[in-house]
Amino acid sequence: MKIDSKPWFWIPVLNFASGLPYAIIISVSVIMYKNLGISNEDIGIYTSLLYLPWVIKPLWSPFIDLYSTKRKWFLAMQLLISIAFLIVGLTIPMSNFFVLSLAVFWVAAFASASNDVASDGFYMLALAKEQQSFFLGIRSTFYRLSLLTGNGLIVIIAGFLEEKYGDKTKAWSYTMVIVAFIMAAITIYNYFSTPRIETKILEEPTESKPKISFGEVFVSFFQKKQIGLVLSFILLFRLGESQLLKMLTPFLLDEKSLGGMGLTTEDIGLIYGTFGVSALVVGGILGGIAISKDGLGKWMLPMILTMHLPIIGFILLSHFHPASIFYVYATVICEQFGYGFGFAAFMMFLIYVADGESKTSHYSIATGFMALGMMLPGMLSGYIQEYLGYASFFIWVLCATVPGLILSRFLIFPKDFGKKSEA
Repeated sequence: MKIDSKPWFWIPVLNFASGLPYAIIISVSVIMYKNLGISNEDIGIYTSLLYLPWVIKPLWSPFIDLYSTKRKWFLAMQLLISIAFLIVGLTIPMSNFFVLSLAVFWVAAFASASNDVASDGFYMLALAKEQQSFFLGIRSTFYRLSLLTGNGLIVIIAGFLEEKYGDKTKAWSYTMVIVAFIMAAITIYNYFSTPRIETKILEEPTESKPKISFGEVFVSFFQKKQIGLVLSFILLFRLGESQLLKMLTPFLLDEKSLGGMGLTTEDIGLIYGTFGVSALVVGGILGGIAISKDGLGKWMLPMILTMHLPIIGFILLSHFHPASIFYVYATVICEQFGYGFGFAAFMMFLIYVADGESKTSHYSIATGFMALGMMLPGMLSGYIQEYLGYASFFIWVLCATVPGLILSRFLIFPKDFGKKSEA
């Protein structure tokens, strides 16, 4: 099998192209709708429903496995995403913008989910297994970096335009048009930078087996060892995070009289786009290096704890509401470092679960269950927050991380999985 020898040229931007649409659809939409007057309950329900394409993507992922090439799929989907964001920008000034923009976000979400399937499959085909564990941290870092670009740079742009025009509708309309052009530029770069390696791989004798059917691909996933426990872990691992992500922006934007921190849109963009980015990059790189050096077994528990314990910082913010923004920066730095470092373990475990035949489809199924674990709690997060208030809500979020932590102790996998082989 021919393996690409220059992954540094395409892995960072290809993963950035997966993360940026996700950030805009799932996270930045929350900030946009909050600033345009939508309630926390509606934000929680309807933006969480945008997870659905990632939940059901296993239903069409075998077609990506069986027809055409992964490269053609992700390039087509990235172009479609660019067009969708442009249309969202044009719908925002309309009176029924909420319904219209949600409908177009749905189209973008289906395209983004398909792009993820194709990109993940391309990554696993183009790299040897020892390269996969090493570049896991790089993938995770640039994926998360793209999320922070959305929550950082894009939000800063929106905040700047809000101040410049004094009109939030115009500001967010222009912002979404800018995002569309950024996504189009990324698509063009990926067209020229990604290797045309897949057709060569398919010519190898090891890939000359008859194609298996859609049903066989799907059923074989549920025949894996410990599948019940594995699915429970995937569904519950992000139970706390799914609620935190939906209500964190409203918490930072709401006035202190409502229990929030009273920050501006530009404040949030600066916090996540400066020190947050640096902390994420360091955490993600260290996470990938740690697993490639020692294997997943040694780092699973420390990484999970590092990812979830920073929630304590938001509990403290919501109780004491410090006047200095320094404390918000400190909390975000801890949270972003923990996420970058800790999420590498979860992604490596999903690679283990998907390993074998039809790895692209099986990885898609695993991440589909992960998205379901994000969607359902996220839909209820607005109601839970309104009922509990921000201070008690963050305590609940921390408690919600415990089931996934407990289940992780019963998972069986090779302790050296992901460890770089000695030369």
